[in-house]
Amino acid sequence: MSHYEEVKVHGYDEFCKAVSERKGNDIFAYFSDCVKAEPVVRGVMSHLPEGSVFFYCQVGERPYWKDPNNEFKKTLKLSGVPTLIRYGTPQKLVEEECFKADLVRMMFTED
Repeated sequence: MSHYEEVKVHGYDEFCKAVSERKGNDIFAYFSDCVKAEPVVRGVMSHLPEGSVFFYCQVGERPYWKDPNNEFKKTLKLSGVPTLIRYGTPQKLVEEECFKADLVRMMFTED
């Protein structure tokens, strides 16, 4: 039994709904346009804080993602995928940074 919860969502509306259902939790969200989370992120998920929630969110089809006005870009200020955020904080890893295990682990373990 893991010490964190993993939630898979597809698209912005599902993401918002799932976040609102887990208010008060420490939420990490990984946004990607490919089918499975990067092995690097998976490899350090054991470092997620006790009781936290890890969202794996697919951003949708390519044409939607390419639209500069999509909700992920406008509301969550995402600039590229993959992106890993600590929800409600300015902490964010973008694209290549998500492939660096030490950066991901640092985000998971910082208070």
